[in-house]
Amino acid sequence: MSKILVTGALGQIGSELTRTLRKLHGEDQVIATDVRQPDLSTHPHNGPFETLDVMDEQQVHQLIEKHQPKQIYHLAALLSAVAERNPQRAWDLNINGSLHIFEAARIHQVERIFVPSSIAAFGPSTPLDHTPQDTIQRPNTMYGITKVATELLGEYYYKRFGLDCRGVRLPGVISYTTPPGGGTTDYAVEMFHYAVRNEPYTCYLRPETSLDMMYMEDTLRACVEIMEADSSKLKHRNAFNITAMQFTPAQLAAAIQKHIPSFVCNYEPDPMRQAIADSWPNSMDDSAARQEWGWKHEYDLPRMVEIMLNALQK
Repeated sequence: MSKILVTGALGQIGSELTRTLRKLHGEDQVIATDVRQPDLSTHPHNGPFETLDVMDEQQVHQLIEKHQPKQIYHLAALLSAVAERNPQRAWDLNINGSLHIFEAARIHQVERIFVPSSIAAFGPSTPLDHTPQDTIQRPNTMYGITKVATELLGEYYYKRFGLDCRGVRLPGVISYTTPPGGGTTDYAVEMFHYAVRNEPYTCYLRPETSLDMMYMEDTLRACVEIMEADSSKLKHRNAFNITAMQFTPAQLAAAIQKHIPSFVCNYEPDPMRQAIADSWPNSMDDSAARQEWGWKHEYDLPRMVEIMLNALQK
């Protein structure tokens, strides 16, 4: 069995993706890495774990040479809101950290690498509704700029060196197991936590702000499916639009109120995060992913709300 290495394995997606990959490939075959040590009370890792700072190029090479993974899921990055507060750090980690991974993967003959992109790779001049797979990409946030650059790096390394780099443009990801990590769509997770505690929630986006969203189970399946897809059928290979649902804060609050009628949601838009959200699509066209590798979401808003509330109430 070929080994798989995951960077950013303690993050919102990384922690759950590591567990998913270990179920599929075996606990000892998936090496989890992160810049920090896991809290074993909340992140029980039943397989190998290594401390890795992707900014340390020598350490990246040593670790990949040591484990000889055939696949890498590179998730270490600063997310949108955090990146906007510290743009220099975001550039350094999201670009140089990714470049270290690309180079080490090339040199040590890694067969396939997954690098997620984001709806942040678009900008205010992109068509906001049914955003095409191939369209103008001029983001006005540092996070978005780094995502576009990383998409292009992945394409370059494939065409120049044959490194099979794949990825998807993720929407907001909703999960109950791991706290979100500083994204603009985090309100959607926070709202559930307040609702189950019977506390009013103050949303930092306007009530009518529509964004693409996805339940974590769909996200994990997409990450695995794109890596397992038949290479000959991939026209785009990396940076596929994928989505499952679109809703506004007001629509999410209303869906929660069907289960918890007493829940109250107030609105005090934060200028920075509202500006980020306004630059992103209202909805993406993910027909390329559906046609090229059979992408299909399973969770819609009502089903996701019911699962989230049931899980958090337990």
